[in-house]
Amino acid sequence: MYTSDTYIYRQSASRITVLAHLFGILAFILLLVWLLHYRGGVEYDSDNADRVFNVHPLLMFLGLVFLSGQAMMAFKTIPARRETQKFIHMILNLSSICLAIIGLCAVFKYHDMLNIEDVYSLHSWIGIGTFCLIGLQWLFGFYAFMFPKAAPGTRARMLPWHINGGRALLYMTVCAALTGLMEKATFLNLKTHREARLINFIGLAILLFGVFVDLSIALARYV
Repeated sequence: MYTSDTYIYRQSASRITVLAHLFGILAFILLLVWLLHYRGGVEYDSDNADRVFNVHPLLMFLGLVFLSGQAMMAFKTIPARRETQKFIHMILNLSSICLAIIGLCAVFKYHDMLNIEDVYSLHSWIGIGTFCLIGLQWLFGFYAFMFPKAAPGTRARMLPWHINGGRALLYMTVCAALTGLMEKATFLNLKTHREARLINFIGLAILLFGVFVDLSIALARYV
């Protein structure tokens, strides 16, 4: 039976989840506008190095930020049995890792095309570290909660670590995205204020998406 306080938290979490989706969609639209209108398009097999690079921010956002956030909110947004929610959570996270792999390959290909050193910036250190930890988190979750599954008592002890580790990793992906945007804007030495503002709005939308995803997860325990 819900108390009045629990009911308030449940309604708040529901609205926060809607806000998270709105900011995630907004960030995706703004990112597309930037890459297609200002940066010349997205194409992995292009002879144009810039078009190859543009695959990187698009897929890294879709994978490690947007789909990871959706996976975290799956338990609140998908009306289904717990086992079904867990399966969708796992598939969304696996899909995010696959997209991130392609995004990482794109940036390494871009560096090879222009003879640029790999993994030298703070953004790349944060990004590679976060990607590796997300992979380990997925393997940990699959083994403990999907197959072969740990003992019930062990799962109960591991669950808070899995949940809060996922929340920390979401903020790490947001940090990687924001440092990446700042790094690219610096390299481009933007001449137009419109493009600079657009990049700022992309960063703000990504940040707010991460914040509202995390709040929706934090408030979920009151439901």
